Amino acid sequence: MREASLVDGREPAGRSASGHRSVPHTADLRVEAWAPTAEGCIGELVHAVVGSFADLTGARIVGERGCTVLAVSDPDLLAGVLEEVIYRMDADGELPVAVAVGPIEGLDGARRVTVRFRMADAATAALVGAVPKAVSLHDLDLSAGPDGWTCRATVDV
Repeated sequence: MREASLVDGREPAGRSASGHRSVPHTADLRVEAWAPTAEGCIGELVHAVVGSFADLTGARIVGERGCTVLAVSDPDLLAGVLEEVIYRMDADGELPVAVAVGPIEGLDGARRVTVRFRMADAATAALVGAVPKAVSLHDLDLSAGPDGWTCRATVDV
């Protein structure tokens, strides 16, 4: 399996084709991301969601966590990764400072991706926005285009 390096949300040299942004949306958080690969796009979207409500600059690192997400489609993989971020925040009080998304693989008609997070204690982060509660499945997308991959999600806050 190809190993992905942790992405910390900063723009490394030569990676100008990747990024993320928040988009105006009534009462929810709408985020979009783009990257050369699907895995990079998922990582960018995680940073967009976390950055929308937390400043992790001074947050205390508590370790690394991993998970495997299974789904029937690439957009469902995206939702599963975002749901893991929200679950870790609610259950463990942790937020991802960096994320490594392994290669998306097919598995008996389904999709699978392994994700590693470097986590920080949420209590040591500065809250700067509304905390997400759930991922909406409406208008969720992860797809390839002529300039790479794009993804978008709406998160209930």
